[in-house]
Amino acid sequence: MIRTLPRALPRLLAVLAAVLLAVPIAPTGAVAEPAKPTLTWTVQPAGQQGPDGRRWIELTLDPGQVVTEHLAVRNLSDGAADFSLKAADGYLTDKGRFNMLPSNRPSVDGGTWIQVQDKVTVGANETKVVPFTITVPRDAMPGDHPAGIAAAVTSTQGTVAVEGRVGFRVMMRTTGTITATVAVNDLTATYEHSWNPFSAGTIRVRYTTKSAGNVAVTGTGRVTVTELFGLLERHAGADVEEMFPGGSRAVEARVEGVWALGPLRTSVDVTPSVRDGAPAGAAIQHTSATVTVWSPPWPQLALVAALGALVLAFRAITRRRRRRLAELLARARDEGRAEGREMDTRQQSTQNADDRRA
Repeated sequence: MIRTLPRALPRLLAVLAAVLLAVPIAPTGAVAEPAKPTLTWTVQPAGQQGPDGRRWIELTLDPGQVVTEHLAVRNLSDGAADFSLKAADGYLTDKGRFNMLPSNRPSVDGGTWIQVQDKVTVGANETKVVPFTITVPRDAMPGDHPAGIAAAVTSTQGTVAVEGRVGFRVMMRTTGTITATVAVNDLTATYEHSWNPFSAGTIRVRYTTKSAGNVAVTGTGRVTVTELFGLLERHAGADVEEMFPGGSRAVEARVEGVWALGPLRTSVDVTPSVRDGAPAGAAIQHTSATVTVWSPPWPQLALVAALGALVLAFRAITRRRRRRLAELLARARDEGRAEGREMDTRQQSTQNADDRRA
């Protein structure tokens, strides 16, 4: 055994080497790719020296006027970044939040009045002030021309390019006659019964408001439901949130405590108001709309029908009982008469038998 070990050792070493080559050596730790730094930034109105505390810019301008404003881009990240500066028409979303037209939609109003440099590079934790110019066309219509200006960064997620924008609104009002009007369209009223016949129902009102004037407005609305040919009235509020010129809002209101007693005349009255107050000479136009809905009192009619059915059933049962009682009495009388005749017959038979024995 000792003599053969030196001869087998080379063969054993060769087998071990083959095994080591066939089995990969597992790494003791995976090296992760460094995460991309998160880019965070803010944009706000500014003066030449830096942010001036304004949330957005509001200007009243004459046709043909040119003004210079400033914005501040602050890079809150740990690395320098390039930002695209863009201006566009502004609008309000369905939830009332300000937004700008996307980059693939051309501006046609206030967004075209703003000229700003295309790009700005901002270092890590640095703030840069950038001037921009507003040029009002000489033929600009009086009223509000909302726009926005933003610093944007475009990133790629797979095959999709995603644009991130941070900015603020630029509200430009051109001098001239100011008109504040809220049109009421597509008014509908629906009566919702309370199936408790002793409770009133609800009128559900839906309509669309549109800012038909030339300034941003809100609206104070009132819904009135008249019933019993004007003898009763119910009221509810239906205020309108802010709308830019040409913008619209869907409004819903509920008027409680309405009885379904024939025609229900529903009126909506809206009084517009201008944020920060209407300027002198502004035309504030009140708007109203009316619709009539017929709603039979089905729960009450069902109650009357049920009570009528109960009365008829009670009368039928009472008549049946009376007829049954009359039949029983008649039968008892007949049986009594029959028994009387039978007794008379027996007495007569007994009397005759007695007479024969005598």
